[in-house]
Amino acid sequence: MILVDLSHTSHTRARTGVQRVCRRLYRALSAKGETSSTLAGGSDPNRFCEPVTWDPYARTWRALEAPERRLLDEEGTAKARGARWPWRVRLQGRVTRWLNRPATPLPAADGLIVPEIFSPAVASALPALFAKNRGPRIALFHDAIALKLPELTPAKTVARFPGYLRELLQFDGVAAVSEDSRTALIDWWRWLGIQQPPEVIALPLGIDPPAKDTVLARTSSVPILLSVGSLEGRKNHLALLEACETLWQQGHAFELRLIGLVHPQTGRTALDCANRLQASGRPIRYDGAVDDRSLNSAYHECAFTVYPSLMEGFGLPVLESLSYGKPCICSARGALGESTRGGGCLALPAVDASSLASAIGWLLTKPDHRAQLAFAARARVNKTWSTYADELLAWMNTLKKRLPTTR
Repeated sequence: MILVDLSHTSHTRARTGVQRVCRRLYRALSAKGETSSTLAGGSDPNRFCEPVTWDPYARTWRALEAPERRLLDEEGTAKARGARWPWRVRLQGRVTRWLNRPATPLPAADGLIVPEIFSPAVASALPALFAKNRGPRIALFHDAIALKLPELTPAKTVARFPGYLRELLQFDGVAAVSEDSRTALIDWWRWLGIQQPPEVIALPLGIDPPAKDTVLARTSSVPILLSVGSLEGRKNHLALLEACETLWQQGHAFELRLIGLVHPQTGRTALDCANRLQASGRPIRYDGAVDDRSLNSAYHECAFTVYPSLMEGFGLPVLESLSYGKPCICSARGALGESTRGGGCLALPAVDASSLASAIGWLLTKPDHRAQLAFAARARVNKTWSTYADELLAWMNTLKKRLPTTR
């Protein structure tokens, strides 16, 4: 039995990159049978993994209840990233604590996976969860953007991040989602003078196979340029909007479609800019957060995609675009550069407005080149979430429990 901490994901409908990773990994692990790994320990194959949460109201770790499990399977949308605890669960937790009722014990576990960026409250409770687990304890590490681009990161995240990186030292191993993220974490620990840190590997994520279009695709008289990703400072949408405005002024005909939540602190400026351009008559469509069916249709309808982000830990939208055979314009640097190596991308040394305008204009006016990139995209072999889960479990099985290192 493997425990999977989904304290945040089981209480939000948000579909940010981290939440999508958590849900997909949990589903892949749930599909594993008793023989998938020696970590199964003879447990019921239908309960290969147990999703758990830190309940701040009962102040204990517990298995998820039915409504929380349903949130792991939902493909809906959300208007905010935050977690929401129903009043019934809050009341139940408080009553349990006030009456000093013993919590239902978690099953004996042979491993622990923490795929979320956990909060300080969860971090404080991790030792209690570790005590319920007799096997390796691993965490996923997504990115070090809060360290590298603090000016484009919410202030609370920047303040929290150094503590989070120290708390990762409690684990037996850390699976970074890219080589770039792995290097950033190791370099930070080395700078702190950490002796004998946990083993850190680079394990690129899986992606969902492209779904066949189940709805009638929207027709357009002009090419549709799609950009998928939350609107926030580091995603660089202002440069994309400036690039598109330049091209529209030059007479290029195309529609820009934006999909993703708006970050209330760092994304509002980009949304305001998009609204102004739309009000002036520019062909911009902002859909906000969408469900999987709508996202699937958007990929089918577009001519190509642009992911203008300055920095990513992995960059799921790039590989998703390629899986649909749609070329992607993105940065050639860091983790995004790692994703471009298999072909299908127009990778840019810089993603400023001028560079983006040149790249978009090139693909709009060079259909043969666009077709070549599309062919390369379709030729790529993409890792599935099932394969990712197998790789994660195989590595996890090589780890031994270690004493946590903090200095």
